[in-house]
Amino acid sequence: MNGVTIVGGGLAGCEAALQCARLGVPSLLFEMRPQATTPAHRTDRLAELVCSNSFKSTDVENAHGLLKAELERLGCRLLEIARAARIPAGSALGVDRERFAALVTEAVEAEPFITVVREEREELVPGEVTIVATGPLTSDALARRIEDILGAGNLAFYDAISPIVSRESLVEGEFWAASRYGKGGDDYLNCPLDAAGYEAFVDGLLSAELYPLKDFERDAMFFEGCLPIEEMARRGRETLRFGPLKPVGLPDPRTGVEPHAVLQLRRENAGGTMFNLVGCQTRMRYGDQKRVFAVVPALARAEYLRHGQVHRNTFLQHSVALDPFGRPKGGGWPGLFFAGQLTGVEGYVESIMSGLLAAWNAARVLGGEPPELPPRETMIGGLYAYLREADPQRFQPMNANFGLVPPAERGIRGKRERRAAQSARALAAIEAWAEAREPGPATVGTR
Repeated sequence: MNGVTIVGGGLAGCEAALQCARLGVPSLLFEMRPQATTPAHRTDRLAELVCSNSFKSTDVENAHGLLKAELERLGCRLLEIARAARIPAGSALGVDRERFAALVTEAVEAEPFITVVREEREELVPGEVTIVATGPLTSDALARRIEDILGAGNLAFYDAISPIVSRESLVEGEFWAASRYGKGGDDYLNCPLDAAGYEAFVDGLLSAELYPLKDFERDAMFFEGCLPIEEMARRGRETLRFGPLKPVGLPDPRTGVEPHAVLQLRRENAGGTMFNLVGCQTRMRYGDQKRVFAVVPALARAEYLRHGQVHRNTFLQHSVALDPFGRPKGGGWPGLFFAGQLTGVEGYVESIMSGLLAAWNAARVLGGEPPELPPRETMIGGLYAYLREADPQRFQPMNANFGLVPPAERGIRGKRERRAAQSARALAAIEAWAEAREPGPATVGTR
């Protein structure tokens, strides 16, 4: 086939396939599920969300909101689908995860330019234009092939996910519905802790038994943006009160004052029957999860629909192994692009971004043009700059944040004003870049 081979049916792979179709480029999309499974996935649907159901903020003065705005200007398909599966989540883009995966699967399978192949792809073929988007749970066989090509080992870290509880099992009267500072309505359930309860909660975290690490996993790193809650507690007894359990902006309607600490629950599905414990990713044993979280009065009788867990996550040393566009260094594989979490981006929208860019550049290569990236003052360009410039000895996967883009002009006072200036500059830059460089339909033949 004179087109693109895409390996991996997650967020990056599906966005890449849909972008190729948008550009008139046929693709083969390989997804090994259900023939082969992973420790994190539960279904055979494409783009299954295995961690949170939130795509984070939609506010363009927030880094994640800015990244979404840039991608929407570039015609991102998965964000369009996410909005169709949206559920209330304040200013965040939360989705019903089952509906989202179903809609993505439907869109991909209905696209005549995409052929879905349900089998494991173990080989990468020289001369073939390929996008590898196999994510943090790449199969052993393909991982060995990647290491053969790159000549560089993978690093590993852990990605922890939070428990999900049943709404009907919560103790009525021990929580209230509201978003922080009243932004976004009453999309979160807020479970207060007084000072004694908070201290008991921290004690429970510090004494809980954890699932042990295997020998080859003991030196792995945790990603700072997704630390298990018990790891945060070990950093100091007040860490949680200034992190995921901060009460700021959440006055208790019963007293009119902010409580000592607040554990927030975020809706997981459109029906509002499932709620995620925000910021409570953990590797505690299941029995200890129930015991520790029961200290929170609202969760005293909670039914756990999914316990928190930790799964192994691998990624490439981008600055060592890959060129600025995500291809192997050295020039021997000009049509091989890596995308998604495997490249060192962390987060749903960041993975979608890399799939979109990989598809655009794969189409350019097929058309005999060199790959390109948006300018550094955009959030997309800033993320790619980080990947190519990061110190490999200290590298950890990266989310969107304003530290990735150049600072605002001098003289602008106030954090919000500086963010607004950075966002305005980024949106102008992505508009100009897209208008000048957006690839048109490629003439690469038909299937």
